[in-house]
Amino acid sequence: MAAYLYRLARLAFRRRKAVLLVWLALLALAGFGAATASTATSSSFSLPGTESQRALDLLEQRFPGSHADGAMARVVLKSPAHTRITDEAQQSAVRNMITDLRAGSPQVAAVSDPYRTGAVSKDASTAYVTVGYDVAAPQITDGTRDALTEAGEHARHDGLRVEIGGDALAVAPEPGAGEIIGVVVAGVVLAVTFGSLIAAGLPLVTAVIGVGIGIGSITALGSVLDLGSTTSTLAMMIGLAVGIDYALFIVSRYRHERAEGRGGEEAVGRAVGTAGSAVVFAGLTVVIALAGLSVVGIPLLTKMGLAAAGTVVVAVLIALTLIPALLGFAGDRITGRKRKHGAPVRREPNAGTRWAHFVLRRPVHVLVVGVLGLAVLALPAASLQLGLPDDGAQPAATTQRKAYDLISDNFGAGVNGPLLVVVDGDSAAADETATTLRSVPGTAAVSAPTSNGAGNTSVITVVPTDRPSSESTERLVQQIRDRSPENVSVTGTTALNIDFSQKMTSALMPYLALVVGLAFLLLMVVFRSVLVPLKAALGFLMSVGAALGAVVAVFQWGWLGSVFGVEQTGPVVSMMPIFMVGVVFGLAMDYEVFLVTRMREAHVHGEQPRQAIVTGFRHGARVVTAAAVIMIAVFAGFIGSGEPMIKMIGFGLAVAVFFDAFVVRMAIVPAVLALLGRKAWWLPRRMESVLPDIDVEGAALAPAGAPGPVFIPQATHQEPGIPEQQTIAS
Repeated sequence: MAAYLYRLARLAFRRRKAVLLVWLALLALAGFGAATASTATSSSFSLPGTESQRALDLLEQRFPGSHADGAMARVVLKSPAHTRITDEAQQSAVRNMITDLRAGSPQVAAVSDPYRTGAVSKDASTAYVTVGYDVAAPQITDGTRDALTEAGEHARHDGLRVEIGGDALAVAPEPGAGEIIGVVVAGVVLAVTFGSLIAAGLPLVTAVIGVGIGIGSITALGSVLDLGSTTSTLAMMIGLAVGIDYALFIVSRYRHERAEGRGGEEAVGRAVGTAGSAVVFAGLTVVIALAGLSVVGIPLLTKMGLAAAGTVVVAVLIALTLIPALLGFAGDRITGRKRKHGAPVRREPNAGTRWAHFVLRRPVHVLVVGVLGLAVLALPAASLQLGLPDDGAQPAATTQRKAYDLISDNFGAGVNGPLLVVVDGDSAAADETATTLRSVPGTAAVSAPTSNGAGNTSVITVVPTDRPSSESTERLVQQIRDRSPENVSVTGTTALNIDFSQKMTSALMPYLALVVGLAFLLLMVVFRSVLVPLKAALGFLMSVGAALGAVVAVFQWGWLGSVFGVEQTGPVVSMMPIFMVGVVFGLAMDYEVFLVTRMREAHVHGEQPRQAIVTGFRHGARVVTAAAVIMIAVFAGFIGSGEPMIKMIGFGLAVAVFFDAFVVRMAIVPAVLALLGRKAWWLPRRMESVLPDIDVEGAALAPAGAPGPVFIPQATHQEPGIPEQQTIAS
């Protein structure tokens, strides 16, 4: 592989104008497609195989036009002090608002009258109006949302306090100051790492081009493939992460090759032949992790994973072709300082070298401290509870949270998330079911059955005593299902969220097995070793466990919650563990492949195992550190989001990258390799004959081209802890 990539990079370097034009044309084509594409008409969120989804499908069949899976808004109205919501003046204001709501948008399917449905509090101070829509929340238009808020404003002018909740107000989060700060931090870190604005800007430019092509393609195909805004968000996050990482790796190696006296074309060929090989296999691990989301069995997640995987493929192709072309345009300016061509270079030991010496002197201590530290941090993960946040998790200043609190205070917390019980049978079966439901613990109220025209299906509304995301509500759903015959099923937003969480939980272990197993085989091919891939997989599991423990401690238990803006504790977002595994696994393998391939490359070229560790850290530690700091900054930018789910995902990814990069890859990995010595690179003979030799370390390139590594005798300086008497100048 190294030889093939070597030739590809040199071709891109020579034909740089044509390569640049091709990528710019692809970017323009994707942009044109996105600009002219029609908006997706369906959210297509479904949970195949779950009881709640079967019940929804039955409702759509037996109650045509009911829009059971449509969006919903709840407008909560509170009368002024010393008045009642049932007073004539207040009733007039409420009914005027109902008229405004019904006429406000063609997407409105139904608007309830609180005086007819009994949605008035016992003290007659508060009432709520339920607005049903004939489309799912992602398809609610801005005009419909504006009509909803304007109707509320008219009621406020009439003297009522109005707060609005429900998923109809949900919108895709806009990029905020935190994300912008993350990108700025990335630029600063790259500038410090390279000491050159051109070298720092190149990874950012290529990452943006790759993300632009990926997001543009997703938007252009959104209507055809039914891809939502969340798909673009995931693709942007992953595309930026790997795009910057891959460019950083190759540009860093190119500068190293130039520093050793090689010309531009030869240096770019060797950079892509070595670091580019690592990029290819690191990219494959990310693609495996993202495509593996299909094992969850949720179509939305499958599409998100495949679309993001496509963005990663674009990032890899850009790294292998566009970066060599841009390096050709940059010329000597990429090094950031002038230097006589061909002059030998000898650097003093850098921070990576000094850290490697420290670990080599105390490998057992470093290993024990690292493993025990991650184990302690992972302890809270044993109490992990999964769920989906409701409006009670919104910031206290939002109208959604205020509406939620008004409902809880005046009607009971369970009114925020009623259950729909669907009875596939006649009215007698429905009445019997309603009687049974009233005896189930945790039930606050049970409505009379509502039957369809044919009289063969009924719907019963059950109000829990506790809030939708509570454990007691989850137990209530399970008890209803346990006590009910097969013709009775539970659905509604709350039940859908519970089924979604259970489906994600049951898919976690198969997903882990698939991703880690396939990546283990891939890394065996890369490193031609059994123990190195095993160490990489176990280290990843430790870092993810520690990150989940931190998420539980902050968002579920409330530790340091005020520091991170957590206003309401609750269950961890159900997609968080799998999402974290997919994203962090890809980034972790990036760092593992780049750092350890430099060690293997040095070992293959004749260095002893301990010296190879130092060489790997000399060349790779600074780059891996810079890549990790950039990713932490980007992910941490999402912590400032007002959306609880985005805040939690940003925090989880940031701490996971921190643990994996700085504890696992920079401490545990060299400690384990130091203790294993030559055994780290052991491979059974049978496997050695079966596994393909892809030459990631570029052994086939050693004899070619301009001068190679220069060995300088260490006459005046003996590196501590290293038995070898020679070291590669860098």
